[in-house]
Amino acid sequence: MNLQLLFDNLTNPALLFFALGILAVQVKSDLEIPPTSSKFISLYLLLSIGFKGGQELAHSVFDMEIFWSLLAGVLLALIIPCYVFFMLKRKLGIMNAGAIAAAYGSVSAVTFVTAVSYLDIQKIEFGGHMVAVMALMEAPSIIIGVLLISLFNKNAGSPQVGFSKILHHSVTNGSVMLIMGSLFIGYFASDAQAEGIRPFTTDIFKGFLAVFLLDMGITSGKKLSSFMKNGWLPFVFAVVMPLVNGTIVAFASSLITESIGNRFLFAILAASASYIAVPAAMKLAAPEANPGLYIPMALAITFPINITLGMPIYLYIIEYL
Repeated sequence: MNLQLLFDNLTNPALLFFALGILAVQVKSDLEIPPTSSKFISLYLLLSIGFKGGQELAHSVFDMEIFWSLLAGVLLALIIPCYVFFMLKRKLGIMNAGAIAAAYGSVSAVTFVTAVSYLDIQKIEFGGHMVAVMALMEAPSIIIGVLLISLFNKNAGSPQVGFSKILHHSVTNGSVMLIMGSLFIGYFASDAQAEGIRPFTTDIFKGFLAVFLLDMGITSGKKLSSFMKNGWLPFVFAVVMPLVNGTIVAFASSLITESIGNRFLFAILAASASYIAVPAAMKLAAPEANPGLYIPMALAITFPINITLGMPIYLYIIEYL
């Protein structure tokens, strides 16, 4: 592997701000990002990446590559939760396995945004339709996770939430709505109209990403201590599974596209785990699942693994292997 590529990623200011957040918690600093500011920044990042993706899509010709990319994203979101669930259900229980399966089948918008920034640093282009692929992968994995819990849960006394309610919540989840809405707005906006808001959607993007990752570091640091009480299996799984999924898809994505940027984003989407949309859905569908287990797995372990080791590994595989 190109060690310079790994070094450049580890010294990326956005990643270092994430590490600073974790350090602040460990030394018991009172550093924090106000919740309202954190929510605004997360909304901004989704809006920006969705809008720019729509602009890219508007300049693309819809072809079979885009069709197969969208289909592949949905298939990944359906397949990954299934084998994750069966790997974990005996050790962690039906509820926890279902929630973890949904998280690892779904995607992390923040990881995707960080990956897009990484491609920008490497001056590698990608297709705007990959934003649509990301958005389409949110709901299917949540639905599969809920279905698996319903099929294998033998506790008849557990509260049941209607499938239609879960489906509606998955599709209308705030992050899904914003990323898809921004995608459509960017698609229909003219070049002149897009140029008018370029300072907002592009120029300040990396600065806001750094502040948001600082907040993510603080949040992760607070969850690490309680997570470690769950034993070694969740930790090992949260480290190994994203690297396995990302590596497999980094190779397999060559069947769909020859674009280095698109293949890299496919690997990231397969490797990432949701810690925003899925917890919100599981609070309704599987209240017995332990959020102190599946949220730290996705946020405190898998997220930093992907943005430190994962991204240079996937890019190396795609470019050289």
